[in-house]
Amino acid sequence: MYLKTDQGLEFAGGTSARGFGRAVAAPVVSDWRARAAAIDWVPDLGARVGSRDWWRGLVTCTALCAATIALSPGFHRPLVGSVPARLGDAEQEQARAQAIAPLALGSTTGRRMAASDLVRPLAEAPERPQIDLSATLGQGDSFQRALERAGVGRPQADEAARLVGGAASLSDIPAGTRIALTLGRRSSRAMPRPLEQLSLRARFDLAVAVVRDGNGLRLERKPIAVDHTPLRIQGLVGSSLYRSARAAGVPARAVESYIKAMATRLSIGRDVNAADSFDMVIEQDRAATGETKLGDLLFAGLDQGRKAIRLLHWTGNGEREAAWFDAAGQAERRGTMGMPVAGRVTSNFGMRMHPLLGFMRMHKGLDIAAPYGAPILAAIDGVVASAGRNAGYGNFVKLNHAAGLASGYGHMSRIAVRPGQRVRQGQVIGYIGSTGMSTGPHLHWEVWRNGQSINPRSISFNSVARLSGENLRAFKRQVANLLAVRPGGR
Repeated sequence: MYLKTDQGLEFAGGTSARGFGRAVAAPVVSDWRARAAAIDWVPDLGARVGSRDWWRGLVTCTALCAATIALSPGFHRPLVGSVPARLGDAEQEQARAQAIAPLALGSTTGRRMAASDLVRPLAEAPERPQIDLSATLGQGDSFQRALERAGVGRPQADEAARLVGGAASLSDIPAGTRIALTLGRRSSRAMPRPLEQLSLRARFDLAVAVVRDGNGLRLERKPIAVDHTPLRIQGLVGSSLYRSARAAGVPARAVESYIKAMATRLSIGRDVNAADSFDMVIEQDRAATGETKLGDLLFAGLDQGRKAIRLLHWTGNGEREAAWFDAAGQAERRGTMGMPVAGRVTSNFGMRMHPLLGFMRMHKGLDIAAPYGAPILAAIDGVVASAGRNAGYGNFVKLNHAAGLASGYGHMSRIAVRPGQRVRQGQVIGYIGSTGMSTGPHLHWEVWRNGQSINPRSISFNSVARLSGENLRAFKRQVANLLAVRPGGR
């Protein structure tokens, strides 16, 4: 244990200086320079006024001021410095020209930019002979308004629109199209500048220009070569089919179409694995100028090792819209009956108290309240079996469908179909009314399977379409052509 006293003595080995340890003498400072260095000669004169340190600081300040006065040459005698040699005429002119100084001090900076006596002032500044500018076609904008906003007079804007409209439909020009304009010299400031030239991309495969010659404005067509080779993209499904396809460069709309197509054959979440590979062929237009435009999904494929699914988007066999057919030329639709009218269900299928007869009775359909005259649509494709008056149903339409299904629509105010007519899902077959045994405008919708009434909400259906003959041969040729496309669309 070591202790240190105020006198600088250290003791070791105990708590008593007398009984243990050896006394050590403090070092003695003998150097006068070290003692002088420890003194603060310039203390703060604003603190501890009147103390010994303050007086020492005051003496130091007084001594410094006295030394300065004693060593100065005198307050009335100026200090003489060296004078530079005078510049010659050439050097002085050059220095003035390069100096940044006012003209009053001899500088020539900016002197030659000012107007001299040779400059004649003009009463009116002349206009530029022509102006090059551009206009952009906005969303919902018209071609004429875009030109007028850029400064083209209305008669010339209408003439230019007529010329461009003869080469391409003005309504088909997409929003954001840039129109390059050149306006010429005008005869008066009160008149708009004349249109000398304009050019734009009217279609993906056509650029047009309107130029002025001796006979007025005329149109020049500039066709653009376009390659229609489709784009084929393949890849692994991975952790997410959507993300993997998007990362491979497939547009979002094409990925959505692919998922919908595959959903007609399997469950995307349950049946698609990470090791499966997808195959897509998309419409593609490549212009000679370098632009690329992608269209709809044409082919959807999924390779699962032991099983491969190949679907082609095809319109044929009298279909009103394209459907996804497999490689054998067969298309399958899965779905449920849609509601035949936009309204509110007021009475469900089953036993109920009849609102007019006043006793319990089996209600064999759905009652859907809707405004009087609202259109009634066919729930699914079918053929009109009957259309006319039917006792308590009032104006009634019955449709026969595939797989032994039939549907009936009662209480119509007016019938829009005739017996024997073929109707499509969503086609108008009549209008809401209150004919027959009815308490107000509504639709009684009834469905039968093999003659037995069933709940319309419980119906699901599968429809199969098969191609044959020349339609099937054309279909298989198209499949072969798409499968021959190399990935990347080259």
